[in-house]
Amino acid sequence: MCSLYDEFMIRADARVQFMYQEKNMIDFILWIIVGGFVGWVASIIMKTNNRQGLIADIIVGIVGAFIGGYFLSPLFNISTINESNYSISALLVSLGGAIILLAVSKLFRNIGGFLVIVVIALLVYIYASCWSMASTSAFCTGIRAFPFLQ
Repeated sequence: MCSLYDEFMIRADARVQFMYQEKNMIDFILWIIVGGFVGWVASIIMKTNNRQGLIADIIVGIVGAFIGGYFLSPLFNISTINESNYSISALLVSLGGAIILLAVSKLFRNIGGFLVIVVIALLVYIYASCWSMASTSAFCTGIRAFPFLQ
């Protein structure tokens, strides 16, 4: 009797794991599709649709959702499509982030100007996050050792 119960529990656990993996795969596919849709709508709004294709729309939608989650989610207290939330409000926040991304990239048309801004933003972020003495990671210790930051 005990072995039948154990067999049943093992099979039930395997089914649950399979269903969880299947849900993750469906979420991933849905994330790609919705990211492409958000990127496409943002490119239509910003009038950059002629210059970008499907892959660029997907990248703009997903990265825009990340930007929307970083800047707009705290303002509106709404998650984005990157957190598997596909509601209208999450789509609008993701769309807002994609529009911000396209607006910034439109300001700096050539890739060199955009990369310079990204590198400067990353350096400012690293400087701000590593400057406090509470951060004792090896990376931050190395950053604080630069002579021009003393």
